Amino acid sequence: MSYSTWLARHVRTMAVVALALTLAGLISAISLPVGLFPQVSFPRVVVDLDAGDRPADQTALMVTRPVEEAIRTVPGVVGLRSETTRGSAQISIDFGWGRDMTASTLLVDSAIARALPSLPTGSTYDVRRMDPTVFPIISYALRSDTLSPVALRDVAQYQIVPLLASVPGLARVDVQGGETAELQVEADPQRLAQHGLALSDLAAAVASANTLQAVGRVQDHNKLYLVVADHSLHGIDAIRNVVVKSDAKGWLKLSDVATVHTGYVPQWIKVSEDGRPAVLFNVYEQPDGNAVHIAQQVRARLAGFHLPAGVKIRNWYDQSELVTQSAASVRDAVIIGLLLAAAVMLLFLRSLRVTLITMLVVPATLAVTVLLLRVMGMSFNIMTLGGIAAAVGLVIDDVIVMVEHIARRAGAVHADARGATGADAVLPAAREFMLPLSGSSLATLIVFIPLGFLDGVTGAFSKALSVTMACALVVSWLMTALIVPLMARQLVDFTRWHDPESDRGSLLRRVHAPLYDGLSRRPLWLIVVLLPLLVLGYVAYQRVATGFMPAVDESGFVMDYYTAPGTSLPETSRQVGEIEQILRATPEVDTFSRRLGTGLGGDLGQSYHGDFFVRLKPDHARATDEVMSDVRSRIESSVPGVDIELAQLMEDLIGDLTAVPEPIEIKLYGADPDRLDAQARKVAKAIADIPGVVDIKDGVQLAGDALDVRVDVDKAAFEGVTADAVTQAVDQAMSGVVATQLPQVSKSVGVRVWMPGATQWRIPQLARLPIRAPDGHVFPLQRVASIVPVSGQPQISREDLQPMVAVTARIDGRGIGAGIADVKKRLAQPGMLDPGVRYELGGLYQQQQIAFVGLGKVFAAALVAEFILLMFLYRRLWLATIVIGCSLFSSTAVFIALWLSGVDLNITAMMGMTMVIGIATEMAIFYVSEYVAVAESMEPHAALRVASQNRLRPITMTALAAILTLLPLALAIGQGSGIQQPLAIAIIAGLVLQYPVVLLVMPILIGLTLRRPGAA
Repeated sequence: MSYSTWLARHVRTMAVVALALTLAGLISAISLPVGLFPQVSFPRVVVDLDAGDRPADQTALMVTRPVEEAIRTVPGVVGLRSETTRGSAQISIDFGWGRDMTASTLLVDSAIARALPSLPTGSTYDVRRMDPTVFPIISYALRSDTLSPVALRDVAQYQIVPLLASVPGLARVDVQGGETAELQVEADPQRLAQHGLALSDLAAAVASANTLQAVGRVQDHNKLYLVVADHSLHGIDAIRNVVVKSDAKGWLKLSDVATVHTGYVPQWIKVSEDGRPAVLFNVYEQPDGNAVHIAQQVRARLAGFHLPAGVKIRNWYDQSELVTQSAASVRDAVIIGLLLAAAVMLLFLRSLRVTLITMLVVPATLAVTVLLLRVMGMSFNIMTLGGIAAAVGLVIDDVIVMVEHIARRAGAVHADARGATGADAVLPAAREFMLPLSGSSLATLIVFIPLGFLDGVTGAFSKALSVTMACALVVSWLMTALIVPLMARQLVDFTRWHDPESDRGSLLRRVHAPLYDGLSRRPLWLIVVLLPLLVLGYVAYQRVATGFMPAVDESGFVMDYYTAPGTSLPETSRQVGEIEQILRATPEVDTFSRRLGTGLGGDLGQSYHGDFFVRLKPDHARATDEVMSDVRSRIESSVPGVDIELAQLMEDLIGDLTAVPEPIEIKLYGADPDRLDAQARKVAKAIADIPGVVDIKDGVQLAGDALDVRVDVDKAAFEGVTADAVTQAVDQAMSGVVATQLPQVSKSVGVRVWMPGATQWRIPQLARLPIRAPDGHVFPLQRVASIVPVSGQPQISREDLQPMVAVTARIDGRGIGAGIADVKKRLAQPGMLDPGVRYELGGLYQQQQIAFVGLGKVFAAALVAEFILLMFLYRRLWLATIVIGCSLFSSTAVFIALWLSGVDLNITAMMGMTMVIGIATEMAIFYVSEYVAVAESMEPHAALRVASQNRLRPITMTALAAILTLLPLALAIGQGSGIQQPLAIAIIAGLVLQYPVVLLVMPILIGLTLRRPGAA
């Protein structure tokens, strides 16, 4: 049974299937998960270690190294990187792409648990898997002029968190800021000495006075009773009345030797919003959550929540806005593309009914594509949405060429040698066009096969894009082959409408004919035309800026700040207050939140380090990059004591996920860490004057000064105490002991026993700290120990167990490639690096090079695959070589367009250039297939000209429709469209050049391989 007969018998079946799949796709679009990034399992695990306040070198030796050695035994580990500071460390573990990261995370946790007994007592650890869900999707700030910091935090912790806990897809809600209440017992040292007591005695008395314990069961009168010993303390007065000592002289209560009052749990983290103290709460999604739906439900629940009087809530970050705006941009791009394609159809075919076919088939194709994404477990994100927008032009191409071919055959005024006209010619015309349609679709489709094998960050993002576009192309081929002919036969009345070109020539033909004939007579003119383009392409290749990920204007940015190491929280807050004034004075800034002692990415907590998240107004006049540059220059000139780093959130997020947030990272290796520190400062100074290199950090991070309490063992023995007892006494006095917890309605409150004003002590007060010996006598700390100020130790960094210091910087106003080239020149200068010191380049530049190498292999694989396809289709070596050569030549336009538009050559531009090979080959197949068919009935040179004339209109229509469809993306119209801008520019540039190449250059080159008419 022939194709035409089978299709004619199943008209209604095809219509029902197409309608059912379209409706299923529309329903899937409603339920498909929505997020900023594809659902990617990044192969990175981060371990946070805490071992108290021991020096950095001891922490590295006793904590970091044993844990590193334990982690090295985990299967699949390809790299380790650690940063150790005073008492804490952070280890980043890299695994190979494609591993089961859930299992790998559990294996890391198990390895550390086995090593834990060998670590110092009290060491703790936390293992977290890095993926996009480690960052919040929506964040709020609570402020109040009437509620206390404790009450404000309680509102967030005990009212808002439970309110949001049941939102489907929500993982957790973290609360930052405010204060946590506790009862503080401040002992009087003199009274303790008078009664022969120590802090440990007070803590033990409070703990033993507050008991609640099940002590057994009693059966009586056929009932089983649980016996509970309940002596719970309730309220501050009960604490004051705790008996700490009793003897023949009477009872001694806690209030006799200490002051009991309400206070706050000591913390070394401060947060604010718009420069005022606030409580922040961040909402995190589950890996398979729907960010948009979660944000909608969070907003709805908060809108119905009655805040206490005087409390204001403000949203300072919402990731779902970028996703929804990206979706709106895709929607607008699809609508604009359809309207422009309709205009092209009307311009060339002049029929509303013929145009209606395209307007119906393209949305149906996209709906079925969404259904396939749902079946494959994918989500709506910036890459799949961009893939849908970019695929519209390719889908329209398939529909247009089929509709045009049917119109040319069925809409002809007079029947030609091929058969009848009118409705009877529709299905035969569709069958006739199946070979070029299938070949052209395969030419574009096979490009996405090697893209699917990329790994790394590039593969994680390109896979979502390539799968989406491949699905759209497969569905487009099915729709074009099975639905378009049936719709053309049902909707178009060929007895009333005829092809506008069937009875008269067009303007295109009149322009094309003399150009073609002129080049046919003088083929050497091709060199005059093509050689300058090749030269221009080479110049553009040399000069185009290179990047990694495309820049996206997210209307916000992250700013990390550093004051001098060891700066206290109040002093850091004072210095950073000047930055807040600069932000308030910036007209584009809407709001900002600030963290001190922690960061959005889970950095090592330091009193001199924190970050801002700055949110810009919706319709800010200047671009986000311009605002960032302005803020950077004003801070550097007005706040010299603070170092800053600025990055847009997506760049910062990807950098944190891959552990390489900066574009420039110079990793210095050597056996002597002290020499590395000096070398790092030298390198940082050397690259400081390179144009466009900003936010330079030498990688030497000091932990701040310390006071080293050195106990003299002999003197301590003379007083009857051990060095450990002295250490414990100092720790209890300064940090306190949480003796017990008092239960309340919704929370428990700790009771801390310590010395009065311990957090505000100075060195003389610490030296006079009274310590009680076992025999009851009291002596000052300075009698058995000396207090020695120690300058801050540098943070210890290692990579794969080797000492390493990383000098980092960002690039502003130029490409990564140009900046790195200048950096390499500086590092190559004689005497720049000391003997025994070597360097490697990491950071986003390393990721870029890995991506470019992978995409280069994909580009080569695409060329080979296209060549093999052409050989299968036409079995002619020279013909396949000419087609591939023309497609490769068209890719030079990509460099020219990117250079002229000022857009970086990045991974999406490289993907676009790879797609150009497929799209250009697709366009060539339309022409070559027509030439092969026409050459069966006429002389080959004449067939070349006739085929070029016959394919002039459909190729013009498809190229014009694709260009106009991609134009909104190329112009970056709409929020979030910037990530697809390089890809759109690349495809448009390739189409613009391939259009004349296929219709004029390729026929001439094919003609040169043929024998002349009349030759033997």
